[in-house]
Amino acid sequence: MSNDTKARMIDAAIDALQRRGVAGMSFTEILDASGAARGAIYHHFPGGKGELVAEAATRNGQDVRAHMAALPGTTPAAIVDNFLAAVRPVVAASAGGGGCAVAAITVEPDGDALRTIADTAFTSWTTALAERLGATGVEPAEAADLATALIGLLEGAHILCRAAGTLEPFERTARAATELIRSRYPHQKQSR
Repeated sequence: MSNDTKARMIDAAIDALQRRGVAGMSFTEILDASGAARGAIYHHFPGGKGELVAEAATRNGQDVRAHMAALPGTTPAAIVDNFLAAVRPVVAASAGGGGCAVAAITVEPDGDALRTIADTAFTSWTTALAERLGATGVEPAEAADLATALIGLLEGAHILCRAAGTLEPFERTARAATELIRSRYPHQKQSR
């Protein structure tokens, strides 16, 4: 039961980070959303808000990495198509005021430890995506470059879509990425 309470608090913190960032996140909000008692805060997170934020961002980073590592596809285009399909609903949430919980921790003043957590998460996403692309025959350096571009597309789309209040910036970027990958690998059968 105790671990369930902690997991619910971390889930609530991820959601709060996505919507308001670290500065806008409050313990009251976390307690209300998770159904946890006030004493649960320092029981599960004796380091306070900083510890809760760090655990939430770390877990969110690990969850996204697992999704990246499991992307289906046997061609570079299929991996890119499936990546775009997987992130589209997440970016759509940005158009409605959401965002990336991991990106949210990068803007904290005096947040060197949090930036390290974000860097670890982004690096793991890029590595997992590069490994999936490499499994389709893309050379390792090119796979790393392409994976980095796709993660940059994702994170940039969060910002642009949130600012615009629409998914259109993502859709334009997704079309461009799709065309680029198809022109780069025209000889490969396009399959999902």
